[in-house]
Amino acid sequence: MKIIDILSKRPTLSFEFFPPKTPAGVSSLFRTIDNLKRFTPDFVSMTYGAGGSTKSMTEELALRIKEEGLLVMAHVTCSAQSRDEIHEVLTRYETGGIENVIALRGDPPRGEDAFSPVEDGFSHATDLLKHIRGNFGFGLAAACYPEGHAEAADLHTDLEYVKRKVDEGAEFLITQLFYDNSDLYRFLELARASGIKAPVVAGVLPILSGPQIRRFTALCGASIPREIDERLEALGKDDEAVRELGIELATAQIEDLKANEVEGIHFYALNRGYSIGKILGNLGEGA
Repeated sequence: MKIIDILSKRPTLSFEFFPPKTPAGVSSLFRTIDNLKRFTPDFVSMTYGAGGSTKSMTEELALRIKEEGLLVMAHVTCSAQSRDEIHEVLTRYETGGIENVIALRGDPPRGEDAFSPVEDGFSHATDLLKHIRGNFGFGLAAACYPEGHAEAADLHTDLEYVKRKVDEGAEFLITQLFYDNSDLYRFLELARASGIKAPVVAGVLPILSGPQIRRFTALCGASIPREIDERLEALGKDDEAVRELGIELATAQIEDLKANEVEGIHFYALNRGYSIGKILGNLGEGA
């Protein structure tokens, strides 16, 4: 099934996981997946590591999760791979029955400040999208950034790149994390005005710890609203209290997103299920 076919009928619920590097991490991941299955997600996704460092594990886990009966969207990035290598990955996904992929440029390899394609590699997500659309029948997604991509001059410039992604075949978009819904609503208003009609699914990351979320937002160019930052500062190193605050904030955030008819909620799960379970319970899901 193509995810766009679900989005054409109703808002979606989805979870994103990353490939663990140890057998214990894999076992923990599948315990999390089993725990979250009760919420009947419309799809789940599996990421690549920085610079494509866990691409083989991404493939293995994506296919294994599919065997668990879940609709899987596999991440494919331009990082550290030639065109031929990416084509081979996509062929294996197609053969394995994966029907949806999200095409991303990818982050620079660890320790590097700027993205640089390998020889005979793709430079941009638009190039990757064009290749996939021309050679495969996958349902296609791409990323977007409510506050603008960290490398873009401004939001209007970034929207030009987003529109190119849609023009090259992206059927829907998933946002980077954000904590002020007004950023998303402004983005949506500008996107629709610029001719971007594709559904936009909101990416939500429940806060688990202060240092972690400050690091994540610094890396991706997202911001932490002053009120939230002050509350995090007041809680200091009390991670349990910060996690409960994250549940409270994400519950309120999603309630507002739903009230404003956002087309889907995509949880960045970080391979953990406790907070997501509490948030969805608060929202009356999975009862």
